[in-house]
Amino acid sequence: MVAADARALYVHGHSVVHRLAPEAKVAATFLFVLCAALTPRTAIWAFGVYGTLLAVVVMVAGIPLRFLIARLVVVLPFVLFAFLVPIIGEGERVQVLGIPLSLEGLWAMWGILAKAGVGATSSILLAGTTEVPDLLKGLTRLRVPPVFVSITSFMVRYMELMADSLGRMRTAMVARGYDPRWLWQAKPIASSAGALFVRSYERGERIHAAMLSRGYTGVMPDLTGKPASVSDWLKAAPIPLLGLITVTIALVTQ
Repeated sequence: MVAADARALYVHGHSVVHRLAPEAKVAATFLFVLCAALTPRTAIWAFGVYGTLLAVVVMVAGIPLRFLIARLVVVLPFVLFAFLVPIIGEGERVQVLGIPLSLEGLWAMWGILAKAGVGATSSILLAGTTEVPDLLKGLTRLRVPPVFVSITSFMVRYMELMADSLGRMRTAMVARGYDPRWLWQAKPIASSAGALFVRSYERGERIHAAMLSRGYTGVMPDLTGKPASVSDWLKAAPIPLLGLITVTIALVTQ
């Protein structure tokens, strides 16, 4: 069973994007996001190209627009920070709606918003078209260190379990007449979080010991045994390839 939060990121479908091998999608997403990160912030047209490519993937994969927008909330902290940069930035200032803003800060704000948007959208599309077990298989096939893959798999697997434990602890507190809601009532919440951490750590040790006794070597077996075919790589290649061409042109013309 996969954690509820992980399942909420996946959109069931049978599109070409859904059927691609996970390692091909992971590699394509990483290279595409890397291209966006290396693109100069002044190359506004390049980010328009990235947005167009992502829109094509959204349509091909059949990802609902509401689903995508709802999960883009994750970049909200970056958005809030970005809007502060022109105010606290230094250098030449320009008037925007009667407010003096740093020109360099405005460019920095644009860079943060554009790159965070491309990265977050790419990640949401990857998770929306690939289930978590398949993502872990893809990372393993891409020779990602087994320790990293194992930690990620355990984190996802027991996320729901920890959330349920925290919910039961809060229910027990409320049943005993204590429902902390204010900052000065944070001590019981901190105590509960500490108890949850200790219990989760001990549970993790027991589970790891049980897995070792059953022959676990640090890598989960790949029961499918079907790595990405040449066709999968060719289908996943256009997006990162176009991203590479775009960032190359953007860097050369700056």
